[in-house]
Amino acid sequence: MKSKFLLTSLLFTAVAAQAQQNNKAYAITGDGNKDFVWMNIRQVNLSTGAVEKTIFQRGKTNFTLTDATSKKVVEPSAFADGNVFAAKDYPTGTFVAGAAYDRRGNKLFFVPMRTGELRWLDLDSKGDVLRFNTMSSPLLKVSATATDEAYHITRMVIGADGNGYAITNDGNSLLRFTTGKRPVITDLGNLIDDEKNGGISVHNKCSSWGGDMVADAFGKLYIISASHSVFEVDINSRIATYKGSITGLPGNYTTNGAAVDADGNIIVSSANVFEGYFKVKLDDLTAVKMEGSDVIYNASDLANGNLLRQKEADAAQKFVVTELPKIDLNSDNHVFPNPVTGSSFKVLFDGTKNGVYTLVLTDITGRPLQSQKVSIVKGQQTETVNLVGKPAKGTYMLKALDAQQQLLFTEKIIIQ
Repeated sequence: MKSKFLLTSLLFTAVAAQAQQNNKAYAITGDGNKDFVWMNIRQVNLSTGAVEKTIFQRGKTNFTLTDATSKKVVEPSAFADGNVFAAKDYPTGTFVAGAAYDRRGNKLFFVPMRTGELRWLDLDSKGDVLRFNTMSSPLLKVSATATDEAYHITRMVIGADGNGYAITNDGNSLLRFTTGKRPVITDLGNLIDDEKNGGISVHNKCSSWGGDMVADAFGKLYIISASHSVFEVDINSRIATYKGSITGLPGNYTTNGAAVDADGNIIVSSANVFEGYFKVKLDDLTAVKMEGSDVIYNASDLANGNLLRQKEADAAQKFVVTELPKIDLNSDNHVFPNPVTGSSFKVLFDGTKNGVYTLVLTDITGRPLQSQKVSIVKGQQTETVNLVGKPAKGTYMLKALDAQQQLLFTEKIIIQ
């Protein structure tokens, strides 16, 4: 029993370490003034939507590009003719629409759209020369024709486990990559539409291609397609669950970039129009324009190190870092209805003394999924728990803890 709690403790100590960073993010942009050549890297402040500085400017910034396998270095002099747009050996040649920021290594990973290579920029580069690295992989497929975009990598993010994840436009390859000196790329397989999606498929070109991806602190991925559709992806099962469509955006505003700000909101950008950034809440997918945000540059992608639902993960984590008292599975039921068939359930506190209690919903392994505080002010009381993120069907546990984090009761819940 102790080893089980120790393992859980270690896992969530790691989750807690993923504390939200500041509002710094990286944007893949053009040159401005209605330019649609997405080859530049700029630093953006997500709290204001302002571009703070240019990291890499096409045709101007000095760089080295090193093959991570052969160690061969391509010098900038190789592009003296200025033809950097279609040059596969230019760091951002053939344009970039997918990037992920590894805050632990301070590296920006990306996949140019027509190279079949994973590349990364060392943001700790010193001096006036930026250091890029590249590695090829047969798992990064290149389309046979310029108009075929099925294999393009447009959605990338670093997950809560520290690995990078990328998804092809057609949703037929969920790729995982490590972030060390020699990344290892693994194809986890195709995404699978949740049966609850109502005919809206993650593979559909009109509704679900393009866009970007963010991650949450509990190990889930979220695709924000160019057409405003949002899918939650379970990495282990590869099931993509349709969460809805973002509302409040202009009709011509494609959602091509997405990042998470320090408050847990999704910030989106467009590669199609120059109308600034919008802030989206995960709970209801409503978008609000960030007044004063940058309108000079469009952005084909955004990347930063923050995770969705980080505050909730931090709150839940403190209830599992120490071994709990022996679980008392009372015969009396506290949860109803059980099985849970809707988006919420009620918890009965019968004969419990007044005070503040914490309800923690976990999966069957003890991994916290959400938590909330409740106040008991009379001998018998019911509290409503609203499920966050529509958990998959299965068995879960609800734990009630008092103000001293002592276990009051635990009850098994079936979610249907």
